[in-house]
Amino acid sequence: MSATKRTLLAVLFVLLLFPALSRAQSLSYAKPEDVGLSGERLDRIAGTLNADIAKGTIPGAALLIVRNGKIAFYESFGWLDPATKRPMPKEAIFRIYSMSKPITSVAAMILIEQGRLFLSDPIQKYIPAFADMKVAVQKPGAAGVDLVPAARPITVQDLMRHTSGLTYGFLPGTPVAKMYQEANLFGADVTNAGFAEAIARLPLAVQPGSSWNYSHSTDVLGRVIEVASGKSLYQFEKENILDPLGMSDTGFSVPSAKQNLIAEPLATDNKVVGAEPVSNPRLPAKWEAGGQGMVSTAFDYAKFLQMLQNGGALDGHRILSPATVAFMTSDHLGQIGPGPTTYLPGPGYGFGLGFAVRRQAGVATYAGSPGDYYWAGAAGTSFWNDPKQRLTVVFMMQAPSRLFYYSTLLRNMVYAALTELER
Repeated sequence: MSATKRTLLAVLFVLLLFPALSRAQSLSYAKPEDVGLSGERLDRIAGTLNADIAKGTIPGAALLIVRNGKIAFYESFGWLDPATKRPMPKEAIFRIYSMSKPITSVAAMILIEQGRLFLSDPIQKYIPAFADMKVAVQKPGAAGVDLVPAARPITVQDLMRHTSGLTYGFLPGTPVAKMYQEANLFGADVTNAGFAEAIARLPLAVQPGSSWNYSHSTDVLGRVIEVASGKSLYQFEKENILDPLGMSDTGFSVPSAKQNLIAEPLATDNKVVGAEPVSNPRLPAKWEAGGQGMVSTAFDYAKFLQMLQNGGALDGHRILSPATVAFMTSDHLGQIGPGPTTYLPGPGYGFGLGFAVRRQAGVATYAGSPGDYYWAGAAGTSFWNDPKQRLTVVFMMQAPSRLFYYSTLLRNMVYAALTELER
């Protein structure tokens, strides 16, 4: 066999064995029709958004759709700031709230790949205040609660899949929510270390591992990352995710030079979870909240998602292995079901390590593929990756009350624009 033939066979072997290596390219543009999308039907989405903006339903938005690794649609709509009527630029910066969680989860998986963290680790190994946790149990037929010992420690996996027993103060269903509200967890000087210590002093809402309950778990995970890495959460994410992917506008605050790009909500829709004013990213962030604190752009976040679509690599930078990405985006709930709070993944979805993960083609109230994964942010941002259809969608707006409506609307309209399906 000639040297040339041996070289060709070697290259073919590598590409077959490691297909993600051939897909780790940068995002580029393509016509919708060249990647199995209808340009006419994508224009319907633009028309719908523009009509709603004209009616004053939302202030503005940015939408980016990737298929087969190519940007098939990337447009901005309406106003960056409805008070000044400045047009929305594509590079607008949005508060992404809980879309911070997947980034923090990837950071944790980097440490796991490095052998510095394990999913099975009890978090008290990194934050001793979480030893000997108690669970609040409502007294039958009476006011007040009994405190019973946690049946087992909270693990890193529990934090990543929201089975830790922690909760959010704004979610009804448990007596612990009121305790969170009364504990003043969010003082002006809060840090990841201080927050973890404070929340560990409160009882858990349910037993660890017993049910899925949305919570401050990813905020606590941010502190675990700091202890395990010896760096601040932002420093670790910047070095290992943001800089390698070129996500220059993603962080926990916006530098003064780019504050003119911050998207703003309508004055009539400027509160998250019903009561809290939207955050002010112009102020330096002392609390780098891994579950809710970041800002980003549509293009930055699309690069993060495309890295995951590629099996962990983009632009020649490998962030995670393909095996790790597949593991993260698998369902980690199994037989663990919903708890006393709202099951946000929705029908047909389980939960992986940082994302809701679709279990089957049906059951959910909108289109998708088994294995697609998604999440959203309280101020109106949302995304999903559909590996089977090689589809990535990022939607950015600052309209808290309209989040669920538009995330469902976009699912319906984007899948309606597909002209070719992968079987």
